[in-house]
Amino acid sequence: MEYIQSLLTDAAHLRMIYIIVLSIFVGIEVIEKVPTILHTPLMSGANAIHGVVIIGSIIVMGQAASDDILIMILGFLAVVFGTLNVVGGFVVTDRMLEMFKKKK
Repeated sequence: MEYIQSLLTDAAHLRMIYIIVLSIFVGIEVIEKVPTILHTPLMSGANAIHGVVIIGSIIVMGQAASDDILIMILGFLAVVFGTLNVVGGFVVTDRMLEMFKKKK
């Protein structure tokens, strides 16, 4: 608990938390405004971005000290959620592309 309190009292960490919260709200606003026709290309772009997130979180976890549990937990969650998003994106993209194939 002391570790979390020290993170919240440090000004640099507090700015990072503000940036993350702001990026969440901006992301939600941007995604709500996307027309239906652009969902497939957007999903492909999201797959590429989340591939980078997975690699980045693995690198961060590898560089973290073994006693830093918070970084390990957040890195593991980033890997899990990034992987789920990539796989789900490919499934949705595949299903959408199946709609354009001619039926026999």
